Amino acid sequence: MAGGRISSTLSSGPAVALTKTILTIFNFIFWISGIAVLALGIWAKVELYIYMELSTVYYEEAPYILIGVGAIIVLVGSFGCCCTVKGHSVLLYMYACFLVLVFVVELSAGVTGFVYKNKLETGFKEGLGTALKQYNKDTLKFKAFNGLQENLHCCGENKYQDWFTTPWEVEQRAKNLTMTVPASCCRVEQNKCKHFDLPKDAMNKTLDIYTNGCYDTVTGFMQKNMALIGGVALGISFFQLLGAVLACCLAKNINKSKYEQVK
Repeated sequence: MAGGRISSTLSSGPAVALTKTILTIFNFIFWISGIAVLALGIWAKVELYIYMELSTVYYEEAPYILIGVGAIIVLVGSFGCCCTVKGHSVLLYMYACFLVLVFVVELSAGVTGFVYKNKLETGFKEGLGTALKQYNKDTLKFKAFNGLQENLHCCGENKYQDWFTTPWEVEQRAKNLTMTVPASCCRVEQNKCKHFDLPKDAMNKTLDIYTNGCYDTVTGFMQKNMALIGGVALGISFFQLLGAVLACCLAKNINKSKYEQVK
């Protein structure tokens, strides 16, 4: 009888230790993912927002949602570390509930993004067309379009020739410059770049500017990498469920160990 009790205690003891170790590793990875989401939200608010505003479908709350979710993940991850170390079963069950809640929020955000994908692409296309027309009149669109072309190595909405029919081109003609694109389209040093008197057809010609449009560059990247991005996001979401299962298992083993000791 005593031997069976000792054997049972020994079997539950290593189980608790092993589960604690695995859950500690999970907590660390989960905490790091929260830092990454928080940094992404801050970057989106500080740097990316100017490009996002080019779209006619722009949700100002998006960066704040990322910041909020990241902060919650960091707090929940810290709470999970404390729960794991202290080994309180009630707190571990609470932690599991928090993880499930985070999973639901992330999954909902992913589904929403997928559902509105076409709407976002249409809004971006319309926004680029509007920005082309207002490039010489709107300072924000001027900076945003230049930044987009410089960073993404593109020019115009669909092609560099889009600039030839804009109000900005009319201003350049007054300076005796025709078939002109902004210097932000240059793929060489701007002081060595010829971005005026450009051909209407760039076929078989090497130019100093980027010739591909910004819309195709952005949407092409999204379409090529959508499966990868979606898979990673889905994997991260279900990673929370693994943590919830681990927390529940640890709480169960702790309760079992305490029961065996009392018994």
